[in-house]
Amino acid sequence: MSTSVRLHRTVGVRVGDAKTGVQVGGGAPVVVQSMTMTDTADAAATARQCIELAEAGSEMVRVTVNLPEAAAAVPEIKQRMLDAGCTAPLIGDFHYNGHLLLTRYPACAEALDKYRINPGNVGTGRRRDEQFATICKVAIDHNRPVRIGVNGGSLNQELVLARMQENTDRNLGRTSEEILNECMVVSAIESTELALETGLRKDQIIISCKVSRPRDLIAIYRDLARRTEQPLHLGLTEAGMGTKGLVWSASAIGVLLNEGIGDTIRVSLTPRPGGDRREEVYAACELLQALGIRSFAPSVTACPGCGRTTSSTFQELAERTQDYIREQMPVWKKQYQGIETLTLAVMGCVVNGPGESKAANIGISLPGTGEAPHCPVFIDGEHATTLRGTYDELAVSFRELVDNYVATRYIPRT
Repeated sequence: MSTSVRLHRTVGVRVGDAKTGVQVGGGAPVVVQSMTMTDTADAAATARQCIELAEAGSEMVRVTVNLPEAAAAVPEIKQRMLDAGCTAPLIGDFHYNGHLLLTRYPACAEALDKYRINPGNVGTGRRRDEQFATICKVAIDHNRPVRIGVNGGSLNQELVLARMQENTDRNLGRTSEEILNECMVVSAIESTELALETGLRKDQIIISCKVSRPRDLIAIYRDLARRTEQPLHLGLTEAGMGTKGLVWSASAIGVLLNEGIGDTIRVSLTPRPGGDRREEVYAACELLQALGIRSFAPSVTACPGCGRTTSSTFQELAERTQDYIREQMPVWKKQYQGIETLTLAVMGCVVNGPGESKAANIGISLPGTGEAPHCPVFIDGEHATTLRGTYDELAVSFRELVDNYVATRYIPRT
């Protein structure tokens, strides 16, 4: 059993400006983060994806800043976001040459709302501390927070070799997995101490220790949470594609969040070629919503289907309803208070259909195989109407009921 840890970290970090920024830690709600996959040097495409991710629910968006061209494009990306009304904080992800790019491109340093430093590849030997300190000093000069992001795939090898040698010399009997997990935490803690010595304040530092296996992530963060009060960013560093990525991320991040560990999260899904990057944002939001930690968008309950539901109508209507909600949420969030708490149900037969439909704000129970061809609709637990007709007619009628419910039951924003 793990030791109980306080919900969220006591230290709070502000990311972004005083009015539109995001609070991380210090009792603030868990924040959803994502990362673009465009060429950062293409300012128009990157800004467009940043905006799409923000509209999908990502409250902070990270871009890789790996080349001079990328650093030079950052101010334009930020301005394009602001021009579109997108105030999500923009984070720069730096590896190997962050100390050079941030000092040579001061406009980039100013435009970014936060810097991510990987202590495993910021340099080697004496240069590692010097180059790490250089980035910290830029953050101090611009009053920007940093995330000290340790990655299992780019862990400081000098530290690992030293701990492996100690294990052998002292015959400690520790497994390589235990040593690597400890090195992740040690790297994060020592790098935090160096950042503080350089002059960063505690309320400028967020920590992460990302690996690709759920059991290791859980063990590392339980240890990390006991050893620091800094806000913690959660996520598997390479979760994978599709179902595998979703399950592995949820199994690790969900356990930690349920124990009160974690202040920002990212579900790092590998998209299909040409796939939708917003899927990782939807997954992160659904995870927080499933645990009852936060609500981001109306939830759609739908049955899995069985031999009683040989028609695909309920599946098509559920998918169409989910897509419609995602399309409308950027508008609804601006127009109505509390819209994210709306619940809907699209069910496929009489077994659980009426019951689940009554439990939702709006629910429809479609007929299963051999059932009468009508679809009772329940609103706030009461039978409101019965729909009949073709699939397209059902979809249009149900959407109209949803729109009417939203317009009449939620308070407009002033």
